Amino acid sequence: MKKSSGGAAEKKRVRRPSAPDLTSDAPPRKQAVKKDVYQVFAEKVRDHKELVSRWAVLQETRVEYFRGKDFVNFLKNHPEVKGILESDRNLETEDIANILLEKNLLVRCDRVVKTLRPGKKKLSTWPAHLEIFPEQVFSENDTFYAWAFVKRHPLWQTLLSFFWPVLTLAICLFPVYPTSCKLLVIYSCGWILIVFFSLLLIRGAIFGVLYILIGKRVWFFPNISVEEAPLREFFRFWPKKDEEERPKWTTRIFYSVVAVLFILLLRHHAPDEAARARYQKRVSNIIDDVLEWSPSLALSGMMDKQQNVSNATGSTDSASQGSTTGPEHEAPADGNDEKTFSEQNDIEEVIDNIEDAGEDDKQYE
Repeated sequence: MKKSSGGAAEKKRVRRPSAPDLTSDAPPRKQAVKKDVYQVFAEKVRDHKELVSRWAVLQETRVEYFRGKDFVNFLKNHPEVKGILESDRNLETEDIANILLEKNLLVRCDRVVKTLRPGKKKLSTWPAHLEIFPEQVFSENDTFYAWAFVKRHPLWQTLLSFFWPVLTLAICLFPVYPTSCKLLVIYSCGWILIVFFSLLLIRGAIFGVLYILIGKRVWFFPNISVEEAPLREFFRFWPKKDEEERPKWTTRIFYSVVAVLFILLLRHHAPDEAARARYQKRVSNIIDDVLEWSPSLALSGMMDKQQNVSNATGSTDSASQGSTTGPEHEAPADGNDEKTFSEQNDIEEVIDNIEDAGEDDKQYE
């Protein structure tokens, strides 16, 4: 049986795009919002390591800021960063900075302290306190600009904020660690503290010697004790140029005498070998107590102590009752009860003092 010609001649249906319904109340589809190129440019410049920046306080808020001349030099040495601006890549540095100021990505600031302090020849290169400048126009000479947007946190900071509660819980569970883990933690922390304090002592000694001999203030690892310094500035070894006035020779002589007297005082009061051995023994006993602690031993020790106290209390009660049952100790009921209660309290107090003394002796052995 043949198929009908109409069915054979049937053409494939072609789906045509339907025209948009203008009468419909449905909102049109949202197009992908394109990020501002100047926002991307500002984030790129802020994260770049070649742009020198510092942290300061602006109206009770910590901000990251840079100098106008450093911004100009940065774009001059790295013209490829301007490629982010696409059609505005050929603009001058001043025009780019003014657009950043108009978009509130930058804020022009000025130093709060504008007068020289006693003993200084010029103002600080990087002031610690800033205020908003009235005219928000870019200038290269002696100007400061603070970033006005929140910097995106890197991945390592997000992971650190996630693992911080886990680290806190691990620190709290330190007493139940195995002995090998306890040794690893104790010796690691001890070596870190030794290195840190040794570094502080060495840099202080170098500063004192150079200050007394040549009158220069030289701090190696200058940002080791600064809380607001970025990570790349924390490991800076070589100090910057000393901008303060050179100290007088009388001041240097005074500090040298003070240093000599301080060293002699420490030498006079230094502990002898016997005291050092006693202190080392006490420290080793404390470390041994920490390493040998366990919940089972702690519970067994508490139970043994409680049992000994109950046994001693029971023996004193029986002794006091036996002493009061004899015919020679018969007395009125009220007075006998008060005497027995006071004697029992005295005996318990003596037992507690003996046990405390025994524990102190064990601790110092």
